[in-house]
Amino acid sequence: MAQAASPYAVLAIGAHAADAEFSAGMVLARYAAEGHPTTILHLTLGEKGHRALSPVEYGAQKRGEAERAAEALGCRARFLDYPDAELPEDDAVKLAVADVIREVRPRVLITHWRGSFHRDHRRTHDVVVDARFFAGLRTIERERPAWYAGHLLFAENWEDMDGYRPDVYVDTTASFDRWLSACEAYEIFRDPAAGGFRYREYYTALATMRGCLARFRYAATLMRPDGDLVARSGALPG
Repeated sequence: MAQAASPYAVLAIGAHAADAEFSAGMVLARYAAEGHPTTILHLTLGEKGHRALSPVEYGAQKRGEAERAAEALGCRARFLDYPDAELPEDDAVKLAVADVIREVRPRVLITHWRGSFHRDHRRTHDVVVDARFFAGLRTIERERPAWYAGHLLFAENWEDMDGYRPDVYVDTTASFDRWLSACEAYEIFRDPAAGGFRYREYYTALATMRGCLARFRYAATLMRPDGDLVARSGALPG
């Protein structure tokens, strides 16, 4: 018989390496430190985004950065091998993600909000929503038994803000420094010229602002699917 999942086993799924760490890494670091299994699944490496390096060179760099960041957060890093900017949205990729969900058996699933100007982010949202459904269907026979992730949440990502409404505030005060150290593994976090955006300043300011609203020093927000209730308890639902 399969072992029951931890009440707060968390799986975060990002379109590119760095997406999940920057937007949900503080939450992952908090729950990892509290002893809950946390995993990041990268659908692509985001290997086509460097101004000087080839996709092959940058892909190798990004994978190493993702592995170091996950280790610093206390998470396990998983990778699928889809090419950056060419993420498909078919049943094959949805079933591949469903297989990871069945393997990891998370109670909480975190991914992109659909209101994004980035195609890979929008596709990741749709892939994960359907993969969660596929993973929970006993009639879809795969290597592992069905598993339904009870809570689906969308992370606050600067590229995914069209229609984003934060309604889960997680106290990340204790995990902020660990998150910051983990994100330093990424060149684009350390050097705005490398990524074309001031990720470090944006996400540290965001954590401060969200903390002010939630009466914590630092906080991360997430968004529930339509119809779920607002929560400002300072923790993940469940």
